[in-house]
Amino acid sequence: MTDKTRRNFMRAIGAAGLAAPAIVSASAVRAQGATKWRMQALWGGGTTPMLYEEKFCSRVAELTGGSLEITPFSGGQIVPSAQAFDAVRGGAFELMKTFDGYTAGKIPAHGFSSTVPFGFPEADQYEAWFYERGGLDMAARSYASAGLTYVAPTVYGEEPIHSKVEIRKIADMDGLKGRFVGLAGAVMADFGVAVSPLPTSEVYSALDKGLIDFADRGDIKANYEEGLHEVTKYLILPGVHQPSTATCYVANTAAYQTLDDQQRAALAVAAREVSGALRQNIIVDNAEYLAKFEAAGVEIVTLDPTDVAEARTRAIVSWEKATKGDPLAVEMMESQKELLRDLRLL
Repeated sequence: MTDKTRRNFMRAIGAAGLAAPAIVSASAVRAQGATKWRMQALWGGGTTPMLYEEKFCSRVAELTGGSLEITPFSGGQIVPSAQAFDAVRGGAFELMKTFDGYTAGKIPAHGFSSTVPFGFPEADQYEAWFYERGGLDMAARSYASAGLTYVAPTVYGEEPIHSKVEIRKIADMDGLKGRFVGLAGAVMADFGVAVSPLPTSEVYSALDKGLIDFADRGDIKANYEEGLHEVTKYLILPGVHQPSTATCYVANTAAYQTLDDQQRAALAVAAREVSGALRQNIIVDNAEYLAKFEAAGVEIVTLDPTDVAEARTRAIVSWEKATKGDPLAVEMMESQKELLRDLRLL
């Protein structure tokens, strides 16, 4: 959010407090000709993340007095999820919730704006990179040439590793068959894992049939609800392949440019509110669902922090390869390495 946008937004909020009847009346008039957007998210209907996307849309409407109405659709409801990037780019709908890891193969910078294996161990650290170290601007530049506008991330914590076989240290992963995607797939391959980038929907069956030994899938609650406690014996923490995660709101640039300052500010404010709210919900759910995994007979394994720190240093070589020499990807990586050093994690 630019300083000018922030000032205009705060003026609007202040004016609402000083002259509520007039503002309500004006909002009612604006709502008659409200800008109507559609947004396709990543998640299935009724899931916890999808409920927070609905809250995001409601909050935008509230902050704009109804002048911007966003109708949320679950993943695949308008177009198959893999086609969302091109659909928003072409104007089929105006906004998507996406995960940059899916496009990291074509846009190397997206490996660093989605999740960095052995990267920031805390979600607040990763979110600080976006808001305090220029990450938002860099992410925006990664989309600009495609006619898309990066609005804001939703940042939350680790995703665990589920394993059929015993894993006590990073070296135990060498030689195993594992499901990972994006930059995580590249890094884990360099650590000796035979990587299969299976769709999320195939993880349960692949573990059940022994096609893979261990896997990334989603957050702890979602993985329990999917039944991974039925097909694995171990849950590994921290989720070194995905220690912190950023999904993001991305808009069609032509549509975004038609919005006024207040509407753009509302998107940014609602996105950051939802990021914190979802993260806190996940923190609470993790405690509950780890207990459920244990009750189901799954052992919770915690990796040695020294082992993880040593692996982080090794992972840098993989990060550098993953940039493919792309200037923006290199800029993002170096910026993150600088913050990691400042945090005494490198």
